[in-house]
Amino acid sequence: MVEIKTPGEIQAMRASGQVVAQILATVRGQAQAGTRLTELDEAARAVLAEAGATSPFLGYRPSFAPVPYPAAICTSVNDAALHGIPDRYRLADGDLVSVDCGAVLDGWAADAATSFTIGPARPADARLIATTEAALRAGIAAAAPGARIGDISAVIGAAGRAGGYGICTDFGGHGVGRAMHEDPHIPNEGPAGRGRRLTPGLVIAIEPWFLAGGRDSYCIDGDGWTIRSGDGSRAAHAEHTVAITADGPQVLTLP
Repeated sequence: MVEIKTPGEIQAMRASGQVVAQILATVRGQAQAGTRLTELDEAARAVLAEAGATSPFLGYRPSFAPVPYPAAICTSVNDAALHGIPDRYRLADGDLVSVDCGAVLDGWAADAATSFTIGPARPADARLIATTEAALRAGIAAAAPGARIGDISAVIGAAGRAGGYGICTDFGGHGVGRAMHEDPHIPNEGPAGRGRRLTPGLVIAIEPWFLAGGRDSYCIDGDGWTIRSGDGSRAAHAEHTVAITADGPQVLTLP
């Protein structure tokens, strides 16, 4: 069921979004060569605790997962695209890192993700990240009242294909509200003019993720969570929580 939020509820979600923005800024600031992924998770938990918020990731167990998710954030490195579990791996110069996080504050959730490199980016990584971020901006711009979900999918898919990247539509954008994942699903590719009409009060997460090798395949690690590119190529992920309003889309997870 799709829930429509009131202006007051959207403001409450904006407060959750500010916690998410702070987590991403803190984690990115601490991520350097030699940092363990578990240390990034600890930093995220500290921000949540300071804000009086909780992580919707910790203990989350959707139907595809064999075990509950054990961390507060997802840290996906190099060929890992989504849902990477923070472990004791030490980051190294040249790593491409995607961090996905959420927060629940006063019963309302928000969700966002970003990708960056440790040290100077290789040209191919810089292009992959830039294209993913451009796709996110295009998706947000397409989320105008009266448009349809397919309009978001179409512009994201066009950006990814123009870059020569692989796109998997099994995991993509989604509704956000009292729960981190709500209806509707928003694929990262599809025909414009199709799907649910976007109405004021709808709050969604828009999240393109692209695979550098150009293939649309992925595999899941033995941990039951980490999604990797099927060809071993690198991946990038970008996401914001966006409210549809009469005045246009409003990003709730910007600092």
